[in-house]
Amino acid sequence: MGSKENADKLRTAVLARGAKLIGENKQLNHYFVLTDAPRFKQALAPHIPVDKRESFDKILENPKDVSVRTRNADGKVLLVVKASVGDDTSANGVSRMEFESAMDMSLAELDQLLLQAGLEYQAKWSREREEYELGDAHVCLDKNAGYGYLAEFEKMGKDAAQADTLKKEIHALMGEFGVVELPQDRLERMFKHYNQNWRDYYGTEKVFTIK
Repeated sequence: MGSKENADKLRTAVLARGAKLIGENKQLNHYFVLTDAPRFKQALAPHIPVDKRESFDKILENPKDVSVRTRNADGKVLLVVKASVGDDTSANGVSRMEFESAMDMSLAELDQLLLQAGLEYQAKWSREREEYELGDAHVCLDKNAGYGYLAEFEKMGKDAAQADTLKKEIHALMGEFGVVELPQDRLERMFKHYNQNWRDYYGTEKVFTIK
């Protein structure tokens, strides 16, 4: 979004369309590098709720490009796993499969479990998030350390076959608000810079700009 003024303008426009605020929180997100999916699966499976084990197994079926992260959202600790769909990346792609489960442990305990399973820290992120429900879409306004103000438009589908249709619907919705998707190459440069320098930004108000 570039500035607080742009974020405020989008918030006003979304609310004017009848969106409902469904969540506000401060988050800590810790990204990990996964190199041994079977070991990760074995270590985490006993801690995954029974009703979510099938989806946990499914997202790890093809671990070529899987992003693993832990999250503390105002005291609620989550395990999040995202997998790429098509040519998108699991960390920043437009179309992704996603697994999310609340964990009955602290963020530090969950992190330690992942480290013991052979994963390594990639970076730690902090942000403030507002989440709005607009019909079948969710719109998130974030203030990220390093990145500054961001907007995320999301629609969820039950399988990967819906990805192209949902992507077109999201682009159409973004167009109604005059919002343009950040080019993937620029996003990857931003992601790389943050990962290399995350200790300078995590938990701060500092922001960088990369064209």
